[in-house]
Amino acid sequence: MSVRKSSHLHLLLIVGIIAISFSAIFVKWSEAPASIIAMYRLLLTNLVLLPWAFAYRAEWRAVRSKDWLRMGMSGLFLAIHFLLWMESLRHTTVASSTMILSLEPILVMLGSFWLFKQRTTPAALAGIVIAIFGVLLIGWGDLRLSGQALYGDLLSVLGTVAVVVHMLLGQDLRQRISSYVYNFTVFFVAGAVLALYNIGAGFPMTGYPSREWLLFLLMALIPTVLGHMLFNWLLKYVSATSISMSVLGEPVGASLLAWILLGEMMTALQASACVLLIAGVWIFLQYDKPREADAPAAEASLSPK
Repeated sequence: MSVRKSSHLHLLLIVGIIAISFSAIFVKWSEAPASIIAMYRLLLTNLVLLPWAFAYRAEWRAVRSKDWLRMGMSGLFLAIHFLLWMESLRHTTVASSTMILSLEPILVMLGSFWLFKQRTTPAALAGIVIAIFGVLLIGWGDLRLSGQALYGDLLSVLGTVAVVVHMLLGQDLRQRISSYVYNFTVFFVAGAVLALYNIGAGFPMTGYPSREWLLFLLMALIPTVLGHMLFNWLLKYVSATSISMSVLGEPVGASLLAWILLGEMMTALQASACVLLIAGVWIFLQYDKPREADAPAAEASLSPK
């Protein structure tokens, strides 16, 4: 790879990190219910993807019935993830919520061990212990601030568990289904589930001011298209490990943006917890060596937040 091409790829990685870091900021800026924000983010992303649907018509027809069911389940858990994680931002800080979400690759490994007997290295296990200690430190610090902040942390933990189930289902499905068909279907199902939830909860589907519609659109375009979809495209040129390491920049970027744009200052305890958690996840990603058979799952692991 030429130096010039490599520098362009590094620039795109930075663009992706900045883009996904804005996700929590947009949620904080919006006054709409979390489930409404999530629904429109997913459905508007599908509108962006729609022009390419016809090119995959042969693959749509070839999808097996059981895979439709599994994609439906994956979409259901993605909807639960968005609902819980976005609601967590109503109760806790951007720093705490996004740092907890960075536990995602560790929980995926634990799920893979339970379901697929995939093992890891002692060094990676040490990273897991350090990261979990960081999360406990976040919870302890937020408990000292308020019970509401701790409730937000709990929602973020549950949202992370939900997205891990979504990714583990994707790990199996992505062995035989393209990224486009998988993402389009899962986003549509998740958006439909959230629409049903909003109807049941009595939330208005329309009537929001133009500022809210702009935020819904920005959620679809910036963290999803310029963030996670860009990372998926970059997997053609850089390793999945490099992408995963880059995604660790989200809690740092989101925390800095929250400080600049929202006035959310990190406490010394939060900063210490952030260092521990990110260091633990970094150690895990550095030393966890997945089997070759698991390689196709890398793209599915870069789920939106």
